[in-house]
Order: sequence, then structure tokens, then C-alpha cells
Amino acid sequence: MICKTVDGEDEIMCGLQYFSLLLMILQLSSAQGSENAASSNLKEEQPEVHCSRERSRAAWKIIEEYLMPFVEKEKYQLSSRCRLHPSNDIFRDQEEHKIHVDINEWRCGYCKKIFRAEKYLDQHFDNRHNNLLNVENRSGENDQREKEIASVAIELSLWIAVTNISYVSHGKCLADLCGALHCDFVINSQSHKTKCNPPAAARNRHLCEDLADSCFPVKEGSSATRLHEFFLRQFCDAHSCSRGRKPFSRGGRKHTSVFYLATSVLILMFLPIFYLIVYLYQREMRTGKTQLKRISKPGRKPKPS
Repeated sequence: MICKTVDGEDEIMCGLQYFSLLLMILQLSSAQGSENAASSNLKEEQPEVHCSRERSRAAWKIIEEYLMPFVEKEKYQLSSRCRLHPSNDIFRDQEEHKIHVDINEWRCGYCKKIFRAEKYLDQHFDNRHNNLLNVENRSGENDQREKEIASVAIELSLWIAVTNISYVSHGKCLADLCGALHCDFVINSQSHKTKCNPPAAARNRHLCEDLADSCFPVKEGSSATRLHEFFLRQFCDAHSCSRGRKPFSRGGRKHTSVFYLATSVLILMFLPIFYLIVYLYQREMRTGKTQLKRISKPGRKPKPS
């Protein structure tokens, strides 16, 4: 930048501009240097995420159970702008790397360690694989800082916002949607006799309607319109203190019962054996009747012809 000064005041303003730009470059360079030093020493600070994993998991299960079957039926593709999209779940990659081997055996899909319960695997993810959360790519952030330093055309506050983990994570916490998706109804399935709070119900309904508008815009066609109406009936209508309205009124994904499946297999296995036994029994009865007819009664003479 070249300053052409006319009087002393313009010269002072030009100097201040140079000073502010120089200060921003030094701050950016210092921050980048400190990050590089931290990474070289393998002591990079883990991102701090304020998001409930348990409630996010509950929200995802509700989406999978009570929404996605109807979205798949309509062959509708959720936009990444929709907060219900898998890319907007900060824990999605970690959850997909859980392997449930047995009742008391959970395995980490990253390092193959085995744990007795899911909660211990969650702690393992927080301690060992926290860098694999679904947040912005750090290398991309470094590239962005280099562009900022080269151009010297962005304010320092914007750089702070870009490199702040809390800002990056914003919008990727499904637990924030629990009010709209009725997570408490699913988590506390044994106790639903809680006193209704009209202001809370109104807030949750407003959030629910915002989700319907952003995920299924009616202007995108008939499928989006049908899903928009379905979402309101399935989730939003229950946000009311009037009795008789329960969430998920349209039902959810149909699961094949393990007991039903096992019973069906056993019936198919034993049905041919049952028919074979019936056939042999009937044949034996017919054979016995034939033999009885051929035996003549003793002491009686045949009648003369």
C-alpha cells in the first residue's frame, strides 16, 4: 500500500494504517508459529467441545427411526444445510467406528481396543481420538491463515472466529435439537408424567418448525412439501400442553423381531417332519385295517351257497 500524503494529518493516518496492518501480520505469524511448534512437539491442545454425546446419540436414533424411513420412501436428499444431515453431527464419524461385538464387548474401530460397555468406549474416544471429531480441517485453517497473511485484507476478529473451535463446532451438535426432536420422551421412556411448561413447548415448537422449513422447503417440489407436512405432524404437533398429542404419531421404521424370525425358522424346519409323521401314521392305519379284514372269525362255518 502506497500513501500519498498532502498534509501532516494524512501522513499520520497513513502511518496508523501501516502500524495496524503490521500488528495484524505479527499476530497472525505468531499464532501460526505457536501452532507449528505445538504440533512438532506432539502437544497440540485437543479441541474443547461442549456437546452432550448421549443426547446427540438419542437425537440421531430418533432421526434414523422416525424420519429417515419416510425420507427414503420419498427418495429425497437432505441438503447439507439441514441440521439433521449426517455431516452436521460432530460425533458421527466416531459413532460409525463403534463395533458392538457382544452384550459386554464394544470395540474401537480406530485402534481395535475392546471395552466392556459403551460408556467406556465413549471415554476412550474423548481421550484418544478427540482429533477425529467432525470439525473443520486444521490443515485447511492453516492454509486460510497463509492467505490472510499474504493478502493482509481481513480483520483480526475474523481470524479469531475461524480458528476458534467453539465457533467451528457451532451447528454440529445434535443435542441442541433435542427439544424439537423429543429426546427426553425417548431417554426417559418410563416417566412421561411431567408437568407441561407452555413457554418451553412454544420454543421447542418454533425450533421444530424452523427445522421443517430449512430441511424440507416447500418450494423444492412435491416430495419436499409432503415431507414438510409429515415433519410437522410427526414432531411439531406434539409440542403442546393439550392432552392426547404424542410425538411420532406417524410411526417409525419397522423392525423384524428376532423372536418372530427364530419362530418362523423353527416352523419351516419342523413342518416337513410333522407332515411326514402324519403321512406315516395314516399309512400305518390303512395297513392295519386291511389286515383285520382278511382274518376270519373262528367257530363259524361259511354259509352254504
